[in-house]
Order: sequence, then structure tokens, then C-alpha cells
Amino acid sequence: MSADDSSIFITDTMNSVLNDKQITFEDAERLLSTNDIITLSRCANNITRTFNGNAVDVETLINAKSGTCPEDCYFCAQSSFYNTGIKKYPLLPKDVIVEQALKAKEGGSTSFCLVCAYRSPPEKDFEQICETIEEIKKNVMIEVNVSLGFMTHDKVRRLKSLGVKRYNHNLEASESYFSQICKTHDFEDRVNTARIVKEEGLELCCGGIIGMGESPKQRLELAFSIKSLEPDEVPVNILISRKGTPLNSLAPLDPLDAIKTIAVWRFIMPKTILKIAGGREVHLKEKERIALKAGANGLITGGYLTTGGNNANEDITMIREIGLQPH
Repeated sequence: MSADDSSIFITDTMNSVLNDKQITFEDAERLLSTNDIITLSRCANNITRTFNGNAVDVETLINAKSGTCPEDCYFCAQSSFYNTGIKKYPLLPKDVIVEQALKAKEGGSTSFCLVCAYRSPPEKDFEQICETIEEIKKNVMIEVNVSLGFMTHDKVRRLKSLGVKRYNHNLEASESYFSQICKTHDFEDRVNTARIVKEEGLELCCGGIIGMGESPKQRLELAFSIKSLEPDEVPVNILISRKGTPLNSLAPLDPLDAIKTIAVWRFIMPKTILKIAGGREVHLKEKERIALKAGANGLITGGYLTTGGNNANEDITMIREIGLQPH
């Protein structure tokens, strides 16, 4: 396909999306294979701005319980299967988490996500988490989101009753690649919790990780699986290979491949919050600005679960410098 043909196809596909038509898997493959990243980025940005305006969702995480997870996810420094040298600790006290929520609010974040490394939270911890959420809702004017592993209908209903806005549960990898990155649970286990979240009326945050050795086609397969769950937010993580994990020796993903993936995911999911998350500072560096003008309209600030990141002031300044508005 010539450069002119590619440009025309990208623009025609954008117009189709803007007219509320869904693209096919074959369309997505063709978009991802283009070398015309300028047109692809411009069109993805146009879709983003049309459906989502100029707002960029800024969220802060807290790793409220670190390490000793019984799952063997090959990418994860918190798995009890691997010796990764991270700091491990049980569920943080309520006052510590509330204080971090306040700092997130003061730093400019509009949402605060409480994350714990569980397969599923034990009852005692779940009760403490619920009490903590009540304190945050009472004392800090910030959206509260949580990520606690596998969920039951009863637990999700309880979280909703406390005013939790969104539940995060990533699919991580495509169904065809999932067995290559996890053995202790399967793809359908993850889908099941995502469905429970939607059925009980919480907003769903559901994304994945790219750069784990999957093929470009499998990145699209993952995107279409995520889309089928109708998520409100989709975080795109780029693997940071951690010493001690089975994926430690993987070569880093080319940042332009990451940007192309984000852009094409925007064509696939035009109206969701598409968030650049873990690995963005390491892999994208100065190209983060490009990503926010190539389909992304959200980011995680202040660091991740076991990895540091930009501070909120840096990120909010960057967002404003490229003509967008932190939200």
C-alpha cells in the first residue's frame, strides 16, 4: 500500500468512526501496519477530541498492600513466586491511605485508586478497606477507585454502596497469549470479574500490558476483548521488565510501536478514557506528549505499584503545555 493510499485509508476510517461506525479487526490490522504514524496520530487525536474534548484524566495510585501475591503473573514484581527485591508490607493503616488520598487531591489528581496485591481480598482486609473508603469519602473530595483482584457480586455491591466510582481489573494480555504470562488463573477468570463489576453498576477500568512478547495482532485481539466489556477507562501499560521475573530478559518495546498501538486502540474504542499508565516515563520519555495527541486522554501520575514516576506537577504542566486540560 502506497503512502497516499495509507493516508486515505486512515482518514476514511477516522471518518467512519466519527460517524459512530465500528471498525473491523482487519481495519485495525491495516491501521497498525501503516508507516504513516503522523496521519494515524492526527486522526486518533481528532477522534479523541471529538468524543472526549480536551480533558486529560489525571489519577494517582496507592499500593496499599505490597507483595506476597499468590498468583504467578510473569510480569509482576509482587508475585510470591519471584524474588524481585521489592518492599513488601501488609495492608496499610487507614490513616496512611487517607493521608495519601489528601496529598493526591492537593497535587491536582481528580481520582485516587486504592490497589492491593491479592488474588481476592480476605474478609478482614476487605472490611478495613471499606472503612478506609468511608473515611476518604467523608474527608477528601476525590473520586475513589479500587483494584483488589477477583470479586464476587456481594463485594462489588458493597463497594458501590460506599461510593466507589470505578473498579480496575485488567485483562493484561490477549486470550491467545494469556497462558504464556500466567498459569495460576486463566483469561476467563479475569473476564468474569470484569463482567461482575459491570453487572453491579460500577464503572469498569480494564486494560492491559503491551511489550510482553506478544505479536502486534495479539495487541489488537486484547483491545477487541477489552472493548467487548464496554469499559469506561482503559489503561495501556508498557512492560517494565523486572529483575527476578520470567520476563526480565525481554527487549523493550519500541516507543513508536507503543504510540501506534495507543492510536489504533483509540479507533477501536473511540469514547473511552484511554490512559497511558505503567512504563510511560521509562519507554515514552519525551514522546509522552505525542501519545497525548495520538489517542490517549488520561494518565497515571506520581508513580505505580512498585515503580516511581513523574510527580503530578510535572504531568499537569506537560498537559497544559500541549494545549489540553487536566481533569
